[in-house]
Amino acid sequence: MRVFVTGSTGFIGAALVRKLVSEGYDVVCLYRNPEKMKNILTEKVEPVKGDILDFNSLTEACRGCERLFHLAAFTGVWSRNRELIRRLNVEGTRNVMKAALQTGIRDIVFTSTAGVIGPSSYSPANEETERTTGFFTLYEETKAEAENVIADYVKKGLNIRTVNPTRLYGPGELNAGNSVTRIIKMYLEGKWHFVIGDGNSTGNYVFIDDVVKGHLLAMEKGKAGERYLLGGENISYNGFFKLLEEITGIKNRLFRLPVSLSLAFAGTAVAFAYITGIEPFITPGHVRRYSYHWQVSSDKAIKELGYSLTPLRIGLEKTVDWLKKIS
Repeated sequence: MRVFVTGSTGFIGAALVRKLVSEGYDVVCLYRNPEKMKNILTEKVEPVKGDILDFNSLTEACRGCERLFHLAAFTGVWSRNRELIRRLNVEGTRNVMKAALQTGIRDIVFTSTAGVIGPSSYSPANEETERTTGFFTLYEETKAEAENVIADYVKKGLNIRTVNPTRLYGPGELNAGNSVTRIIKMYLEGKWHFVIGDGNSTGNYVFIDDVVKGHLLAMEKGKAGERYLLGGENISYNGFFKLLEEITGIKNRLFRLPVSLSLAFAGTAVAFAYITGIEPFITPGHVRRYSYHWQVSSDKAIKELGYSLTPLRIGLEKTVDWLKKIS
């Protein structure tokens, strides 16, 4: 079977392509950077140079494909060109769906984010949880807009399932989409020493292999127009670093920075980024985001798709082992 993957050189995309190839699929990969393409290029992978903002390259890549995984998006922390983020995440998604419709592809999985659903309250958030806050980042906002685009194309007859991963970690490219693993790496090197707030805010952490399997399960068993949260374990920042200390035997001194001080630091980092063009590690929006609880339930994916999750300790052990091997 011939499958088209956008975002094939990203953290999830590259892992998904390798999994598809291992299961015998022929994979068409849209790419912009030839150097990144080298990491996933095999005889079962057909590279198509293009962009999700270039409709002609999309229709070329779609021809002859039966299924489509749309992962391409702007996932960075910051960009001087905010309009580009909206164009890539919203208009790019519209272009991909339009090309699929025009070329006869009907089975599609769209990768969104758990961030569109919003913080949790007294119980873990699920697919039906109503958001009670505004969006903290333009990434969240544009992904929510992209989900509206998806809803429009479901009405036009496309069989699109949406998956919403939580905070990803695991072996793979150490880019913005793999920020948790970058933090783990810095912790191992003795370079990570701070926690936002008192450290009691909860997040949900999911291993990359689980997310890849979740994509395949959504394609096979998911229902058109439905979204599926692909998560892992819920744990506080304090709990996360305590577990990391137990696994590594490394105990770094962690400073708990008040949210107000963290906001000031992030604001300075963004101002510096506008001057230098160097992406900041964190923005004020991310600081506000991380001061909330983000407990997530993946029960729907477990019950409807057969999704399963890797215990955080096991996933972190695998990640730490991998980081040690590449260091």
